[in-house]
Amino acid sequence: MSLKTKIEAEIKQAMLNKDKERLTPLRAIKALILLAESEKGGGDEMSEEVELKLLTKAAKQRKDSLAIYREQNREDLAAKEESELAVIEEFLPKQMTEEELEQGLKEIITQVGASGPQDMGKVMGVATKKFAGVADGKTVSMLTKKLLS
Repeated sequence: MSLKTKIEAEIKQAMLNKDKERLTPLRAIKALILLAESEKGGGDEMSEEVELKLLTKAAKQRKDSLAIYREQNREDLAAKEESELAVIEEFLPKQMTEEELEQGLKEIITQVGASGPQDMGKVMGVATKKFAGVADGKTVSMLTKKLLS
């Protein structure tokens, strides 16, 4: 079942349950999907990779907004972003723990033969593809930098 179909089913369920807090982020995801479909000019199905990128982007936007709202002591807005983020994360694959990510990065470092900070680009190139959707890019970058130092 495609992401669009899942989202549409969840929207219907949220409408039946009169769950406005869940309905808003679901509609935002559907809007992203429709926009992406119209951009590439197709009525054909989107690949899982594209769907994953859309969800990851939406989650990242919510996380960034959440950080800003917390920094400015706007807990009312932060709570809204947090609830939307929780709904979006339901459709994302399970995120890797820091330990799992570190182990994976060590394998990549060995695989590409990286020896120091100058090889960060090589490692990040492989890591971003391998961990797309299951690990945050900032965390991958931070751990890579730590392991190469």
